[in-house]
Amino acid sequence: MKRTGFKRKPDCPFNSLSSRTGIARTAPMKRRARKPTVAEGSRYLEACRGERCYLRVPGVCLHSAESVVPCHSNQSRHGKGMGIKASHEFTVPGCSACHAWIDQGSGERQAKFDVWEAGFARWLPVRAEKMGALESAR
Repeated sequence: MKRTGFKRKPDCPFNSLSSRTGIARTAPMKRRARKPTVAEGSRYLEACRGERCYLRVPGVCLHSAESVVPCHSNQSRHGKGMGIKASHEFTVPGCSACHAWIDQGSGERQAKFDVWEAGFARWLPVRAEKMGALESAR
């Protein structure tokens, strides 16, 4: 029996693909959304440094400037997901006790969202002014 190379049968549905060198594009390639660089994200974290607590959870807040950390939003509309932090743009300076209450506390979910939103509203104008000063210093 004579051995031959692989040949497609005449009625094979894939015959039309074998004669082309590549598939022609009907639409232009789409560009991916640009992810922020580490330097761009760290500007927001840097703005939180040395600030007081803006979360001010009643009965929890330490009112201590030494323990202030950037507290990321826990809301999915800000980019939060399973194992994914929200964007650095959605951070608020908060003391360690308020941060723990927001992330692991036993309070109602909506109450935590409300406290974070109120803190973010207080922090936004201060951050805008501070980041404007940071930009002009560079």
